[in-house]
Amino acid sequence: MQLTLRYGRSGLEVSLPDGNVRHVLRFRPLPAIDDPRETTREALRQPLGCAPLRELARGKGTACLVTSDITRPLPNALVLPPVLGELEAAGLPPERVTILIATGSHRPNTPEELREMLGEEVVGSGAEIVNHDAFDPDQLVERAATRRGTPVAVNRRYAEADLRISVALVEPHLIAGFSGGRKAICPGICGIETLLRFHAPELIRPDEACSGLIDGNPAHEEALEAATLAGAPELTANVTLDEERRMTGVFAGEMDAAHRAAVAHSVAQSKVAIPEPVDIAITTSAGYPLDLTFYQGVKGIAAPLRILKPGGTIIVAHECAEGIGEPDLARRMMELDDFEAYVPRVWDPTYFHMDQWHAQFTKIRRQASEVLSFSEGIPRDQQARCFVTPIESVEEGVERALWKHGPDATIAVLPEGPYVLACLEGDRIDRQALT
Repeated sequence: MQLTLRYGRSGLEVSLPDGNVRHVLRFRPLPAIDDPRETTREALRQPLGCAPLRELARGKGTACLVTSDITRPLPNALVLPPVLGELEAAGLPPERVTILIATGSHRPNTPEELREMLGEEVVGSGAEIVNHDAFDPDQLVERAATRRGTPVAVNRRYAEADLRISVALVEPHLIAGFSGGRKAICPGICGIETLLRFHAPELIRPDEACSGLIDGNPAHEEALEAATLAGAPELTANVTLDEERRMTGVFAGEMDAAHRAAVAHSVAQSKVAIPEPVDIAITTSAGYPLDLTFYQGVKGIAAPLRILKPGGTIIVAHECAEGIGEPDLARRMMELDDFEAYVPRVWDPTYFHMDQWHAQFTKIRRQASEVLSFSEGIPRDQQARCFVTPIESVEEGVERALWKHGPDATIAVLPEGPYVLACLEGDRIDRQALT
């Protein structure tokens, strides 16, 4: 069987044994939007649970428009021009609009990346484009703490704008259930202390903090409360995409209502249930831009956990063109030798560090006996220090896994990695009703 996996910008061709591959898990084919700009414009004029954008903008002096950073394939070049158009029609020209890039704790995006992300039309519109900096206290405004004690600080430009808008991509997320909605604000444009608490063990350790679940998910609940305290946008627009990165839906309106509508649409196209777990899962980090770093790669590695037998093998293909990624994580990984010693320390509620959410790896290793990693961007010795076993090809990984699990071992393939919501028939994710 010949398959193309999402890998870097160009994909990765692999040859897999037909007799072992039981499932190739792909998006359900929902119709792509014929005219994304016009559909976006209509969504802004008929939003869920709030007034139309043009009405919200009338009489306002400034606006802050929050959008995702380079790690999300959000089609800003299609979505942002209609937003700017509605603002200008209400008397709020681009020169009085700040486009705030929701970096969370990620690095700032370069001018070249901003042009690629936003498109020439938006970059040349006259709007000011600013990378959020979670580490600069001068950029932040303090708000009240959440009921769980998370201190909330949010970007000053956003807090002080007369009108606040956010746009985001909604797809399964390994901790918060789904991306988009409230996550554009928390963690997107919050301060580092907020982010550290948002990734604390009591929020990310429970089984409910997982891909595909928002109701009862403590990480979702905390993000929603923190975003509300930070100042929910007057209007948010959430987008869903298909395998070809074509828009399949635009859901605009009040933050939670629009997000839930987008989540329901995402589930309809991304959820794939199989009857029984498999011995081996082949996954990816969804290709560029998500697979730029190992930092994001954990999302792909975790994607098949729900369909993997205990003690099974995960094989991941992620290019990692920028290496491990966040400097704090890279340094920490290079300092670690013993995974078993790492586990109790990382779950210690008094032990906070920048990339605490990578403790999700302990959940992965609790289910999978090994993770085999194919990456052309990270040297083998560095990969080995990230608690994965480096391999020279996906085919080599399959050969090793079949030797371990036997010639009749079953394989499931997730070419899109974490963008597909893989589950078992009748499990909690398969049964849930989203409203």
